[in-house]
Amino acid sequence: MAIALEILLVVTSILLITFVLLHKGKGGGLSDMFGGGVTSSVGGSSVAERNLDRITVVIALIWGATVIGLGFIVKGG
Repeated sequence: MAIALEILLVVTSILLITFVLLHKGKGGGLSDMFGGGVTSSVGGSSVAERNLDRITVVIALIWGATVIGLGFIVKGG
């Protein structure tokens, strides 16, 4: 069980780093490299940006649950 959670932690950590870096910041960030800087933000955030926000939150919740789960296993074992 611990090995599965450790693998999940590594995968979600990499995904979380990637999705956070893809978000559009004040200067555009890495999202400009993938065409994110071409769109204008006249109507607020786009559908893609909202979906990116949702995916990032879900991955962050999975990451947090994995950390808590590993903490219980380490403390109990």
